[in-house]
Amino acid sequence: MKSILITFDQAFYERIIETLDRHNCRGFSYLEQVQGRGSRTGEPHYGSHAWPSMCSAVITVVDDAKVDPLLETLHMMDKETEMLGLRAFVWNIEKTI
Repeated sequence: MKSILITFDQAFYERIIETLDRHNCRGFSYLEQVQGRGSRTGEPHYGSHAWPSMCSAVITVVDDAKVDPLLETLHMMDKETEMLGLRAFVWNIEKTI
């Protein structure tokens, strides 16, 4: 099992949820307002007067076989609008209850 943390501009919310559905990733937790700044590109997302946009995040735990197809779809989505700064991070899951 793997955990995938997806951070994205709030404009991506519906597309992210649709993508999870298409890849049969049922369980997830959604964090509506996340502030941040990309390490390489993209605009900061601080929710301030100077940088008004905000990020959101979704974390999901999926079978190993679902990781690469999901990441590929997310990468294509990011390439369409790189300045919005969609990112995905993957961790190993040792145990679940």
